[in-house]
Amino acid sequence: MVERLNRYIESLRLFTSDDILLVGVSGGIDSVVLLELLHLAGYAFSVAHCNFNLRGTESDQDEAFVKALARKYGKPFFHISFDTRGFASLYGISIEMAAREQRYTWFEDIRHLHHFDKIVVAHHLDDQAETFFLNLARGTGISGLTGMKAITGKLVRPLLFATRKEIENFASEKKLEYREDSSNQITDFQRNKIRHLILPLMEELNPSFRDGLQGTIAHLRDTWSVYSQAVDAVKERVVRRKSAGEIELFVPELKMLNPLSAYLFEILKPYHFNGDVVDEMIRSIGSQSGKQFYSSTHRAVFDRDVILIHKQKEISDTRYYLDESCSGIDFPVKLNIAAQDRTDSVKLSKSPKTAMVDMDKIQFPLILRKWQKGDFFQPLGMSGLKKLSDFFVDEKFSLPEKEKVWILTNGEEIIWIVGIRLDDRYKITPETTRMLILELG
Repeated sequence: MVERLNRYIESLRLFTSDDILLVGVSGGIDSVVLLELLHLAGYAFSVAHCNFNLRGTESDQDEAFVKALARKYGKPFFHISFDTRGFASLYGISIEMAAREQRYTWFEDIRHLHHFDKIVVAHHLDDQAETFFLNLARGTGISGLTGMKAITGKLVRPLLFATRKEIENFASEKKLEYREDSSNQITDFQRNKIRHLILPLMEELNPSFRDGLQGTIAHLRDTWSVYSQAVDAVKERVVRRKSAGEIELFVPELKMLNPLSAYLFEILKPYHFNGDVVDEMIRSIGSQSGKQFYSSTHRAVFDRDVILIHKQKEISDTRYYLDESCSGIDFPVKLNIAAQDRTDSVKLSKSPKTAMVDMDKIQFPLILRKWQKGDFFQPLGMSGLKKLSDFFVDEKFSLPEKEKVWILTNGEEIIWIVGIRLDDRYKITPETTRMLILELG
């Protein structure tokens, strides 16, 4: 196994014997085997562990186990504790996605701060199959079906040559101790459903399924390479660079492309325009100048025979105005908005993702903006005013979490910290006759 590891690392030039590695270790069998292999192969590494606080005392025991493992190998140990459920709720993402975002952001912070050459994780061939089906279920293009790469920037996956069965056999042979994650058996998580339900069914249909899937992924990578070259050739004709971060797309050339949706999606992917926005842009080609479309980072403006793509101004400088006729917005956050009479049959929502506001206390247009230093509000259920900065400290918000917060205001008065807390001054009372209901999508 050590020889196979070395051959795989050398063949793909994942790292060298001079590199200092930061190894992500959960304490499970995969990462424990990875540590043992790297140790036997003589690589220099440190150990990094994330406690996601998802399994009570089990999570703390995992952390203690990995700490002892680092001590066994005589390696530096880095660890961090996350409020993963809170993070997922705050940003409206799955627990799995929240854990992934937190993990890789922290790994990169540690790598940069301590000058590690590579971040090493323990994904293997079975993970590759799970990722294929996960992306397929979510909906993806060719690139999403090409699987995990052995090296992505500073992140490397040196175990992609091995199956889970081979990893289990090595752990048994070396009598390695590792932690069993009880959540791996719970099929509430998407990846676990694929692991325990879909992959065994596929193997029942075809015992050689896993080998066949690896071949399919290899073919898709080749297809993606050919496809990318075609897209690059089109970019040469269609894209005109005006300045750093600003490009023009020549509409007459765009109209000649077939299929236009595929080409335009790939051209605009670096600027974070999603498929729905791209489709709407295609329907708008030939319409009046001045039409605008937004991604999370850029704006597209139709101007006669060109589409101008440029980076938006810093988001903190941007205000969005919601007038009385507005029934919802998709950017910068997705909100569904409705007005209705207050009746005894109306149930008041307790979800922070829903704001039920007394309409007689507001004046349109409402303003959606980023929070600013000096902002204050009266948190629902409290009698006094509180600075937002103090509220964030009390709620233990990290800097990235604070930077993502949007607020809805009535003039300069805060109505709602979007998705987090309503202002008590705008709540529904027995005297309320009309309500404005805002739901975070």
